[in-house]
Parts: sequence; structure tokens; C-alpha cells
Amino acid sequence: MNLAAPPAGGAPASTPFVTGDLSAPIGRPLSLVVLGAGARGEAYADLAAKSPERARVVAVAEARDGVRRAFAARHAVSDEFCFTDWREVLERPRLADVAIVAIQDADHVEAAVALADLGYQLLLEKPMATTQEDCDAIAEAVQRNGTALALAHVMRYTLYSVALKKLLRDGAIGDIVSLQHLEPVGYYHFAHSFVRGNWRREDQSAPLLLAKSCHDIDWLCDVVGRPVRRVSSFGSLTHFRPESAPEGATDRCVTCPLESSCAFSAPRLYRDGLRRGGTKQYFTRIATAGELTEEAVTAALTDGPYGRCVYHSDNDVPDHQVVNLEFDNAVTVSFVLTAFTPMENRQTKIFGTRGQLTGDGRHIEVYDFRTERTTVIDTSLDGSSAAEGHAGGDAAMFNAYIDALHGGRPELIVSGIEASLASHRVVFAAERARHAGTVVEL
Repeated sequence: MNLAAPPAGGAPASTPFVTGDLSAPIGRPLSLVVLGAGARGEAYADLAAKSPERARVVAVAEARDGVRRAFAARHAVSDEFCFTDWREVLERPRLADVAIVAIQDADHVEAAVALADLGYQLLLEKPMATTQEDCDAIAEAVQRNGTALALAHVMRYTLYSVALKKLLRDGAIGDIVSLQHLEPVGYYHFAHSFVRGNWRREDQSAPLLLAKSCHDIDWLCDVVGRPVRRVSSFGSLTHFRPESAPEGATDRCVTCPLESSCAFSAPRLYRDGLRRGGTKQYFTRIATAGELTEEAVTAALTDGPYGRCVYHSDNDVPDHQVVNLEFDNAVTVSFVLTAFTPMENRQTKIFGTRGQLTGDGRHIEVYDFRTERTTVIDTSLDGSSAAEGHAGGDAAMFNAYIDALHGGRPELIVSGIEASLASHRVVFAAERARHAGTVVEL
């Protein structure tokens, strides 16, 4: 059995808690505690709510009063198990089977290590942590406690990735020789998150490559399926700096005479999100702490960080970067990360000895050298774009983790500690290479 006796002290679960020994299924819903009720925490809680016979949220830790109250009401969490600080969860006896860690990146190591030591199984938002040493500490805690951990590398779980890897295994393009992969962040997404937002400064969050693209590096490592041997990287902050500001620009959009002609106008982004919905509404919710009103948008633009001029913020992360990888089987990868794109899907080309595979997160085109024919595969079940719910990756990853614990099927966790630690080490090596201007060997 994969159950252990719960500690005394008012835990909401009335049955023993799940351990990391996934040798047998369990016959009850998994209990979940959510640390951080922001976009990611809420998304996973909503997925749990769709299958209450498999998982249910029993506790939440969230500093923002309004967000916490709304989350608790939505998921029927009692006041006793609503916490204003995630560290309060660590002071209690174990409350649930699984802890979903969706707090700020820099806090991941403290939370994950302590939760593992308390016996929680872990669903950890990416990145694992912000330094190599902290990632190693989490890995040691997970291994020490026999924790069932899944990192939210959702790209591994999509139908697109499953189909693409099967084509490669089946020899659709022969042996892989090289890959070219683009992550188009999108101009207003970058301005929101990496110029005005929480990930704008490396010393307060993480390097851009880690915060935004550790799952791309992880996905490339998964596709090639071999260890990385050497890494190089180049990138810098070129545009979003005071020297690039147009003459006459002020430090906030609401006072700037050039706002209407600026491509990075905050009022345009957040008011479009308020009125039109879609992807921009997601960013508007973040800027206004979830309050979708004209008054909340005006207040955020006037006094909050999301109303700052993109040329007069305190950001320092690069706005473009390239990473080159050489694997131990001589396969090479060129990865491009850039702010200066529309909001569009990732684009990948894989060059093989018998053909070429081209993908965009949904469609896969396979060109065969011998027949000179192209086969097109649509991996979407419902016609949705690859940008919606990470092409189904959020749901697929969450469901795989819950099924692994609930059904005693550990093989469903394909973003476990070993694979995730290996790809994070590649990211940190790339950052060392960028800062030193050299090639780093792993």
C-alpha cells in the first residue's frame, strides 16, 4: 500500500496520507493543499474540481486577501485551512496528500524541502528553483523522503509532443542531426512579465532563460533523448532601457504624451483585456489582482508597477537570447528566445537523415526525402491553438500526476526529479556560458 498514517493535529483528511511508494492504487480522492492561488495555483485547483472523485483541494495559502477568499469560496475550503502565508502550512502537521507549490520562484527551495520532509508529495511549478544549489537541495530532499514529485514541464505531456516523439521513434525522418527551435515570447507578454512584472529582475526572480524557457530546454532534451555535452549562449537587454526611450517619454504611460503611439502602451494592453477578453485579459487580471473593472485598471496604471514606462523600469533581464547545445551523440540544437514577436506558437524544425519535421505546437509536417511528399498531422482534439492551456499540457500534466498517485502508476510522471534536474543543469550552464562568453562543458 502507498499509504502512511497521518500525524495528529487536525488534518482535514480522515484517512492515511499517500506516500511516494506508488505500488498500489488508492480508493479515495487525493487531498491537495495549494501554496499560491495565482494563475497557476488556480488552474490546477480548477482541474481538480473537474474530477472530485480523484482529487480535492482542502487547504490554501495565499497572501492576497481577496484572491484567497475567492479561491476558498470557489473550492469550498474552510476558514481553518486558509493561510495568509505559505510558511504557516509548514508549521502544521501534514494537511494533505499533495502540496501544489505555485509561489514565487525564489521561495521554491524552502517550501519544497520542508514539504518533502513533512511527507507531502509535490507538484512543483517550474522553474524548480533559481540556483543550481537550490535545485540540488530539492532533489536531495525528494530522494531522502521518497517523494513523488512532478515538475510542471507541461510541454512533455501535450498530445503534440507525444505524437512528435512517436514519429521520431518510428524513424519518420531517420536519425536526428540537428534542431532549430524558436520561443516567440510576444511583445506585450514580455513587457508585462519581464519589463514591468515579477520576472523583470534577475536578483529578485530568476534569469530569463530559467523563468521563461527552462521548459523549452527540457523539451529539447526530451526530444533528443541524450545528455547535453557542451553549451554556449549569447543575449542581452537591448531595447527596454532608458537609452531607447523616445524623446519626451515620461516614467508612466498615463502621463506620457507618446502613449497612443507606443507599441508597448500599458493602457492599451490592460483596457483591451478588460473589454475584449482573450489572452490580454489574463494579463489584466494579474495587473489588477483579479478585479476586472475600469477603476481597478486605472488604479493599476496610475500607481502599480504595470503602469510604468517600459523604457524607465528597473528591469535587467535580456530581451533576446540564443542557446546552442551539443549532445553526446553529436546532435546540435539552436534555440532562440525573443521578445520581439507577435503572440504566436513556438516553432520547431528537426532535420533528419531521411527527412525534415516542422511543428508549431499543434500541427506537424513531415517531409520525406525519398518520396518528396509532405504529410500534415493535426494533433489538436478540439481545434484549439497551441497557446490555449499550453496546448492541453496543463491538464495532461496534472491528470498524469493525479493518475500516477491515485492509480499506482509512477510511469505516468515523465517530468520527475532526475529528468528535471538534468535539464535545469543545462539552463544554468547556458547562463554561465552567456555571462562568461565561453563554451561550458557538462
